[in-house]
Amino acid sequence: MIFDSAQALRLARETLDIEAAAVLRLKDRLDEGFARAVALLLACGGRVVVMGMGKSGHVGRKIAATLASTGTPAMFVHPAEASHGDLGMIQPQDAVLAISNSGESAELTAILPLVKRLGAPLVAITGSAASTLARYADVALDSSVEKEACPLNLAPTASTTAQLALGDALAVALLDARGFRAEDFARSHPGGALGRRLLTRVADVMRSGAAVPRVGPEAGFSELMREVTRKGLGAAAVAQGDGGVLGIFTDGDLRRLVETGRDLRALTAIEVMHPNPRTIGDGALAAEAAELMEQHRITVLLVLDAGGRLIGAVSSNDLMRAKVI
Repeated sequence: MIFDSAQALRLARETLDIEAAAVLRLKDRLDEGFARAVALLLACGGRVVVMGMGKSGHVGRKIAATLASTGTPAMFVHPAEASHGDLGMIQPQDAVLAISNSGESAELTAILPLVKRLGAPLVAITGSAASTLARYADVALDSSVEKEACPLNLAPTASTTAQLALGDALAVALLDARGFRAEDFARSHPGGALGRRLLTRVADVMRSGAAVPRVGPEAGFSELMREVTRKGLGAAAVAQGDGGVLGIFTDGDLRRLVETGRDLRALTAIEVMHPNPRTIGDGALAAEAAELMEQHRITVLLVLDAGGRLIGAVSSNDLMRAKVI
């Protein structure tokens, strides 16, 4: 076998052209039937049960996962297993989304009468409007394609891409109708980067208690520097005894102070601090802290409670360790 790189590239580009054209043709076929399908799935009091055989089944699993992660409870049930007991997973309050290019998959058509007897609404994604599946469906969405990307016009390629695109269109329309927000998405993806950005609060990552570098306003310069060094944050808050923040002293302030040539030993914290430092509440999102740091080109924020008292500090390193940035 001789590999022809030019032939491989030609076929790859042709495949993408065929599949892109198939998806674009779907747009022109969308009508009120699509809106009815969304309404049926939206009104479902249970779950959307997605079914499909072979490659359509693989597509169905992905569609079920997308629906579930975007606010529409969903699960995949294999049609062949449904005939051997798994049909009990489908309840009258559910809705069924069945996928078949031919609309004649034997394992799927065998259970359609039982699905209808249950009273669960049936939405079909099929390439044949005259198929058994389309006839049983309350709404049939047309996923037909002119040809497969497979050079033999046999392997499901463009047809499965069309099915997947229609499934994504349903998921997007449903999430919009439900008022699904980024915060809702994060709650179902707590282990992902978006989940961390939208769920992690400043209180989850800040330093608190004795780990917060702070001195009183009358502290000498040597005491101030020991606190900065000991706590390893590159800064120290200057605060009153009741927690009221007066200012902050950072490594950058030290460099600028050294350049003045002043006798540092005679200075107190209140004389060298930077007044009105940037602060944030402990209930704020950690992502907000990251945005504040980037906006003002700083690496430390002091954290205040609802009464405006110092309760913590958070640095860019803390945010990186928490994988917020």
